[in-house]
Amino acid sequence: MMIPVEKNKMYEIKIAALGSNGEGIGRIEGYTVFVEGALPPETCLVLIVKTRKHFGYGKLLEILTPSPDRREPCCPVAKQCGGCQLQHLSYAAQLAYKTKEVQDDLERIGGITDVTVRPAIGMDEPWRYRNKAQFPVGQGKDGCAIGFYAKRSHRIVDTKQCLLQNERNDAIVALVRDFLNEFQIPLYDEETHTGLVRHILTRIGRSSGEVMVCIVLNGKRLPHSEVLVERLQRIEGMVSIVLNVNREKTNVILGRKIITLWGKDTITDSLDGIEFEISPLSFYQVNPVQTEVLYEKAVELADLKGDETVLDLYCGIGTISLFFARKARQVFGVEIVPEAIADARKNAERNNITNAAFAVGAAEEVIPRLYREEGIAADVVVVDPPRKGCDARLLETILQIAPEKVVYVSCNPATLARDLAVLAAGGYHVREVQPVDQFPHTNHIENVCLLTREREI
Repeated sequence: MMIPVEKNKMYEIKIAALGSNGEGIGRIEGYTVFVEGALPPETCLVLIVKTRKHFGYGKLLEILTPSPDRREPCCPVAKQCGGCQLQHLSYAAQLAYKTKEVQDDLERIGGITDVTVRPAIGMDEPWRYRNKAQFPVGQGKDGCAIGFYAKRSHRIVDTKQCLLQNERNDAIVALVRDFLNEFQIPLYDEETHTGLVRHILTRIGRSSGEVMVCIVLNGKRLPHSEVLVERLQRIEGMVSIVLNVNREKTNVILGRKIITLWGKDTITDSLDGIEFEISPLSFYQVNPVQTEVLYEKAVELADLKGDETVLDLYCGIGTISLFFARKARQVFGVEIVPEAIADARKNAERNNITNAAFAVGAAEEVIPRLYREEGIAADVVVVDPPRKGCDARLLETILQIAPEKVVYVSCNPATLARDLAVLAAGGYHVREVQPVDQFPHTNHIENVCLLTREREI
């Protein structure tokens, strides 16, 4: 097949759709070209920068006919930073795009066509929504650079302000940047695995207002830490300043060792009246406003009557488990991370919830044992796996225990579609999928869906 385009030549392209990463998709004589920053139905002048057999990549040079949904990004580094892929698209159009992306993945990957996909639920105010930030630290042209990685690289874009983060993060980053420059603290270089300060992690409780700052070190001690602690205490709501030790040559941000410099080891926050204790290592959804929407929708889809046994198979610190415990007879949460289960038990006790129990281990091993030894069978199974989706053995376990309903919460439509196809082949019908926009201005979308058992498995 002859490729109808040449590298380093310019072409006029009509953009027909958006891809899964928010890039524009156009065609030249049937040949697909991906163009970052382009929107449908724009006509654009594009420079071809890479060609492959069936598709290529183009650089947007000029927008000849702009989309009515195009917006000027509010953030001055939106085009350099890899965090927001959709700031140039109106928010209403973002929600429509994400809804279509979910539907397309279900059909293309899962072969699922007979399902209701509801319009994505958006935010009234889709800015400053994140309660957690992770800022890489490194050497910039003019001293310490703190911000976010540029697109498809580990080059740090020094960022003075992020419009997705809580406003207090701007002050925290500025304060830490000044401290590192003033005392010439060695900054981490991931290529040579030298330097000291790797990342800054912050957590801010929406309901409590409590603030945590965690400095991630390639070592165990931060020089002049008493000065930093004194300055950080000026930030409104500051209750916890900690170090995290990560001496591994890895892209994983946090190590396992935490050293508290000042204040508490954790912060607290609440979702729909349920209070949670959160450490630097805790998994806790980053958008608390939409998390309440998501979890309440999960409970609504389960349609609990009060006499059900619910199994939460990726329970983390117990967030979903405790939501379901208010409506079910009993809930069993399973998680492979021991520290998370310890937090889940503390969170249940903190909220006086006595009908939720938790177990450490892989769900595909723990659940059959609970069934054999304690006769625990599930009426409803809830799963909220990481982006890679459910382990194949876990899906087999769900089919074996055969609950009447499965509620699947997912942050990745592609792996959701893959896993739903497995459950559908095993006798479940996908009834409804509700996208919830946890991550405005990015290409990510959260979903919650209901499956019901159709026949004996």
